[in-house]
Amino acid sequence: MPSTQILSTIQQSQYQAIDTPFLYVNKPVFINNLSQLRQKIEGLGSSLRPHFKTLRSLEAAQYLLPTKDSPVTVSTVKEAEALAAQGYSNIIYAVGIADGKLPRIAKMLSQGINTRVLLDSVEQAQQLNQFCETNQCQIPALIEIDCDGHRGGIPPEAAKLIEIAQLLTSGAASFHGVLTHAGESYQCFEKQQLIDAAQNEVAAAVQAAERIRAAGMQCDIVSIGSTPTAHSYQNLDGITEVRAGVYTFFDLVMAGLNVCQLSDIAATVVTSVIGHNHDKNWIFIDAGWMALSGDRGTAEQPKDCGYGLVCDDNGEVLAGLQVITVNQEHGIIATVDGSEINLTQFPVGCRLHILPNHACATASMHAKYHVFDANSGSYDVWNRVQGW
Repeated sequence: MPSTQILSTIQQSQYQAIDTPFLYVNKPVFINNLSQLRQKIEGLGSSLRPHFKTLRSLEAAQYLLPTKDSPVTVSTVKEAEALAAQGYSNIIYAVGIADGKLPRIAKMLSQGINTRVLLDSVEQAQQLNQFCETNQCQIPALIEIDCDGHRGGIPPEAAKLIEIAQLLTSGAASFHGVLTHAGESYQCFEKQQLIDAAQNEVAAAVQAAERIRAAGMQCDIVSIGSTPTAHSYQNLDGITEVRAGVYTFFDLVMAGLNVCQLSDIAATVVTSVIGHNHDKNWIFIDAGWMALSGDRGTAEQPKDCGYGLVCDDNGEVLAGLQVITVNQEHGIIATVDGSEINLTQFPVGCRLHILPNHACATASMHAKYHVFDANSGSYDVWNRVQGW
């Protein structure tokens, strides 16, 4: 969480000069989040392939990825192209491939950027083979495994898994392995549930890889991951890499799953009080859904945080307050239990920090991060990669 109280005089001046609303990053908290997960995964004998989808910033990439050939995951081709332009060369595009994107993938491969794609159907495998044959290229692909019925992918026991692997192995494309994502872990609110989801994710990916190998094919990559399961693995035998993204900043959804503490949330939206409704006991702020996003990821959790929890300008959580409503450029803060707010404590013009429900969604509403490091006294601006 923010702590503007300990910013240097120069940083305070820089902070006050930025128009609200803006996205604030507590750099030491961010760096700690990165190191904690990397140490855990490498300590279990696997490799971390961070997901770029939360940060989407080339300035941030140097902290996320130790070297230019460090493995990274992306959710858009635009992210891959931006990273490739900076020399990052080990990329998985972890969204089911559409054939219209294949020319852009092929271009990166021709530039020496190892870019793999993901698919989960015979049709996609046939299209990929056809494209590679026509364009005399070899695009590496992974097969998505469904480990929990959450979204796409092929069950590890399905006959179609072997069929698709054989198509890719014998065709003009190239088969590199399997990938799964434990999306249902976002519904696990107890530690043991998270551990079970993590173990199930590992088992599903390993089962798929073993079946493919038993059918006489190589399966070099066995990729798993989500932020909740990444922090819950007990054993990674048979797993070559782990992917996670939102752990970089964390958010209220992750705090609601007990994956992190509120103090681990590195990105907040700074907003100004712009008015009051004394009759309704409301505080108006200049951060609506255009700044906070409309994500209600905590709505189905045991603790519903509205559109975000409220901190004062020193980073202290203001108990009982949350953003209850957002319009395009207005947010409304109220108490969750209907108790009275001393509105004189929140004069027009004072600043507050809003903890986001979903870091990815909130970050996507902003073109840049304002990054403060109270330890070094630095202030930086990190630009976000926009588009698809």
